[in-house]
Amino acid sequence: MVEVNLWSGLRRFADGQTVVTVEAQTLRQMFAGLIAAHPGLEPVIKAGVSVSVNGVIETNLSAPLPEGAEIYLIQRIKGG
Repeated sequence: MVEVNLWSGLRRFADGQTVVTVEAQTLRQMFAGLIAAHPGLEPVIKAGVSVSVNGVIETNLSAPLPEGAEIYLIQRIKGG
């Protein structure tokens, strides 16, 4: 199980929760678990979010999630 911290704009899609717990060993599984538990998150996740794992932005969906990792979904910032 991992705990995923949501930014304030996502909390309305997760019944107001700040932290969501899902069964996952990789980022891919984490995203699937979040969408299964809270389908309203799917459009935001599909549009693109950044993930911080222990303070490092992780982009590899197959990356293992260490036990007790500090995980944050972060709004993707686009720039030019």
